[in-house]
Amino acid sequence: MTTQRLFFALELPTALQQTLVQWRADNFPSEAGKPVAAANLHLTLAFLGEVSAATSQTLQQLAARIQQPGFTLDLDDAGHWPRPGVVWLGCQRAPRGLLQLASLLRAQAARHGCAQGTQPFHPHVTLLRHATSPVALPPRGFHWQLQVTHFSLFASTYAQGRTRYKRLARWPLSPHPGD
Repeated sequence: MTTQRLFFALELPTALQQTLVQWRADNFPSEAGKPVAAANLHLTLAFLGEVSAATSQTLQQLAARIQQPGFTLDLDDAGHWPRPGVVWLGCQRAPRGLLQLASLLRAQAARHGCAQGTQPFHPHVTLLRHATSPVALPPRGFHWQLQVTHFSLFASTYAQGRTRYKRLARWPLSPHPGD
């Protein structure tokens, strides 16, 4: 049986990806960790793991039924998790819409055999991997705002020493209240 390594995520616009890469280069020394490629910067909503084509199809059909308004995401927090070796960018206060969307996708995934971690959902964009030594974080005051209007399903492949993410499907969120 053929499987794919899949996850639901929020895409970051290319301009924001480039801005974050420059900010990362300006604020973290090269020895801090392995930088995540600009095109791979995203915010995972639900990791699915190795998924069969049938399960993928079912989860995509369920995702297409989601009726939820878009929301505004403020990237204004950063941190370091030494054990998994991750330096991340996140939000001090996650918007309710983000938490609801992730919760719904994670619950659907779990019901269809995609084990979900026991850790609570902590929305973040991974900036560096293999950051196992202490990392000095930049002073507060950074802030990027993103209008979230859709979410996507990605496949993760590893070839020739590189991880690549390919969008398989994308679904709109309804217009943000007040838009």
